[in-house]
Amino acid sequence: MKLGDLLPKDFFERGELFVKDLERYLNANVDLVAKVRSKKLQETKDSKKFLLITLEDRTGSVRVVDWYNAEKNDSRIKEGDVVRVRGRVVFFENRLQINLEDEEDALKILKEDEYDYTKFVAQAKKDVEILRKKLINLVDQVKDTDYKRLLKSFFVDDNVFFEEFCKAPAGMRVHHAYMGGLLEHSVTVAEICREIVRFYNVNRDLLIAGALLHDVGKVREYTITSSGIEVTTEGELKGHIAIGAEMVRERGKSLNLPEKKIVELEHIVLSHHGELEWGSPVVPKTLEALIVHYIESLDSKLARFAEMMETAEPGKSWSEYDKNLGRRIFLRGGESYE
Repeated sequence: MKLGDLLPKDFFERGELFVKDLERYLNANVDLVAKVRSKKLQETKDSKKFLLITLEDRTGSVRVVDWYNAEKNDSRIKEGDVVRVRGRVVFFENRLQINLEDEEDALKILKEDEYDYTKFVAQAKKDVEILRKKLINLVDQVKDTDYKRLLKSFFVDDNVFFEEFCKAPAGMRVHHAYMGGLLEHSVTVAEICREIVRFYNVNRDLLIAGALLHDVGKVREYTITSSGIEVTTEGELKGHIAIGAEMVRERGKSLNLPEKKIVELEHIVLSHHGELEWGSPVVPKTLEALIVHYIESLDSKLARFAEMMETAEPGKSWSEYDKNLGRRIFLRGGESYE
């Protein structure tokens, strides 16, 4: 099962067109639903006004030109609006472009119930069903009965929570900022932690439990709406670290887990950002907490690297400065060492 399987059953049957599909419709008329990223009213040399609009969905962006109702549509639409446009796909200035039809309804602003907002939210490239099975397999490998009961209460017995966890993003921009991102990130961190126990004398079951639960608060920190990934009120006021620690403690208490085990697992959640200035209320003070911090940080940074390389312009050698990574990265786009 892929994340698309979580969408309404008739979503793909409606013949929804995505930006990435437009190249197949060169010199043909299309009907596209997309979000307004930017707009600019301009004039030609002979003072004819035209409107340049950049539309986007989760697969990319495209320029749209309105030669016929430029001023009217400029006053109607704003950034963030979801619109349906009709026009011809052409190739201009080395890129695809849509020229709007000469009809007043060639651009229509849509209401929230007239489109599926998931069209504008990026999704995990990895197969979600495989990730789900991997997570359950990790839970099954835990031998400590208390930690296993706690993990099963989240990921096996609570179907509503598990579905939310599988759809949740792991962030808004920095890393794994897409549907399924939290599941992907958590499974990767737990699988790496599972391998590390071969090299260090650690509590294997505590480590795996902490890896799977370190970001659990993000289920309540983020929500996906028609505007994309947003922070909830609870997320703004408390943050996922505090929320996650609270969730672990409440669930552990309800299962009568020993206080010592709850506290050590809580500590992994509270310290996984590693430093006070990075948002952790306490620094890692157990070997398991330190490992989860470094592995989750590694995975987030590698994911950011990979995303920047995948989305880089062809032939480009260096990225722009990324404030989250604190550097530019080498893209290898035709760079020569000679």
